[in-house]
Amino acid sequence: MIRLQVKENPWMEPLEKGFYCQPTLELAKALLGCILIKETPFGIASGIIVETEAYMGPHDRAAHSFGGRRTKRTEIMFGEPGITYTYSMHTHCLFDVVSGEIGQPHAILVRALEPFSGKELMAKRRAKAKNEIQWTNGPGKLSEALGITMADYGHPLDKSPLWIAKGKDIAPKDIATGPRIGIQNTGEAVHYPWRFWISGNKFVSPKTR
Repeated sequence: MIRLQVKENPWMEPLEKGFYCQPTLELAKALLGCILIKETPFGIASGIIVETEAYMGPHDRAAHSFGGRRTKRTEIMFGEPGITYTYSMHTHCLFDVVSGEIGQPHAILVRALEPFSGKELMAKRRAKAKNEIQWTNGPGKLSEALGITMADYGHPLDKSPLWIAKGKDIAPKDIATGPRIGIQNTGEAVHYPWRFWISGNKFVSPKTR
């Protein structure tokens, strides 16, 4: 489990917009160790990002924007980086960070978190989960635990009520890489090693471990 030393809550400070201007694959790794925070009328809940997946736009068959597909759902990805891209899958809301330059529709899915603050709130929201690990060890689970919804679509991640803070730097040697999950029928894209996670962290997706 990651341990953070915080004084006067510096972890609450949003990352500056410039952080999101990194190339998508680099940003997907840089997000590991950062803290995703959501404030609602019920309180603040947050988690340390421990697993991400990069989606590389028009040339990535697994991306929603493959082939330059521009729809009401994908429109936000064509804008500036550092914006929230949420979408529904089955009954779940998934949270992505828009990346890439303007007009280059990339995004990074946050797949798993390590609970950091607001654990009582997470426990209520994920009451059917068997244990703390299952609160946030999947993209739909973490959105439910933090209170992220489709209403967050298009929200800039340097502002309340949904933002990302610096957290803890993760050394390159502690970052594992592998194929993305749940993208069958996407041809060669199923093999791209564009999923990143913190090695040995118990909160990453079960298939990753």
